[in-house]
Amino acid sequence: MEAGEACGTGADMPRGTREMYARRRDRLRRLMAARGLDALLVSRAPNRFYLSGFELHDPQCNESAGRLVITADGGDWLATDSRYADAAARLWDRKRIFLYGGDTAGDLARLLRRCGARAGLEAQGVSHAFARELAARAGRFPSLEAADGLVERLRRIKEPEEIAAMERSFALNHRLLRHVEEGLARGDWRGREERELAWEIERFFRENGAEGLAFASIVAAGPNGALPHAIPGAARIPAEGPVLVDVGCRVDGYCSDQTRTFWAGDAPGKEFSRALALVRAAQAEALAVMRPGLALADVYAAARAVFAREGVEDHFTHGLGHGVGLETHEAPSLSPRATGALEPGMTVTVEPGLYYPHWGGVRWEHTVLVTQDGVRVF
Repeated sequence: MEAGEACGTGADMPRGTREMYARRRDRLRRLMAARGLDALLVSRAPNRFYLSGFELHDPQCNESAGRLVITADGGDWLATDSRYADAAARLWDRKRIFLYGGDTAGDLARLLRRCGARAGLEAQGVSHAFARELAARAGRFPSLEAADGLVERLRRIKEPEEIAAMERSFALNHRLLRHVEEGLARGDWRGREERELAWEIERFFRENGAEGLAFASIVAAGPNGALPHAIPGAARIPAEGPVLVDVGCRVDGYCSDQTRTFWAGDAPGKEFSRALALVRAAQAEALAVMRPGLALADVYAAARAVFAREGVEDHFTHGLGHGVGLETHEAPSLSPRATGALEPGMTVTVEPGLYYPHWGGVRWEHTVLVTQDGVRVF
């Protein structure tokens, strides 16, 4: 440990949890060995947390709470600054905590130099300026190379502990959606602004056990539903009309993500009813074909084919889904450009949608766990 002391030995973390993180790092080491890497500098916050339990989030986009240096010989380091010294020591052996100062790139280059001749870094998790400075400070030793996606490859397949956390997160999400649907049916939100309902959603999550939102809630009334990532504003919930709600919470570190499109009022319009029926049919078709070994792009194709048969495919303007876990959007992707295949343990959304600027849109989203012979909806 350098540049100061931190009390603790990592004993605050339960033994079983420590062993879980250690197993993950050992699996990462095997991927590193295939690349011939002596060390990997882990900078992306969710990857850091996945491997150590340390700080799921960075303070903001231009700050880092710390990094991991995973080494081929198992002598891993948690590198951070003095603000996090005590927090790190609650999770990590203080003898393997490296505190850097104002010269972060220079200090990390010196640490990497002690870990071997060939080091990888998550190039997508650092700025170009930082990567350039780190390379300049490292010089010829160690050699640095981009090594993105190694931790993400592990994270694609969820472990039983992760699945259990996601089940708790989705159980709360389902409760919230029932709360919203029942309120709309009673007319509780008639004439209220989208942002008021968005605040009610956040309050409900918080008051019922969520650590926070998984992402900023989408509440889109009427024509705003044609914006897949609409921002809740001053538009009002209609007495009769569509209301799209896309929400997620975080429980035990893991995200949920679900979309429903409700009709506020008693008489759903014909355009809305047809769009909803087609979206639900496209989702059902995708769920029916999903199984291990199926190409990711083929899942998207199955849903799009339903729209194409009805001549509405041009109104389906985004991919079919994405992975969910420590992040709301993570690998794999269900899109026409996706490569790879479904594997047991993947957790992905299935969220077809149709969008019409003159009246709104419909999206219906389930997140599923890929099983040995199909999928299970959370």
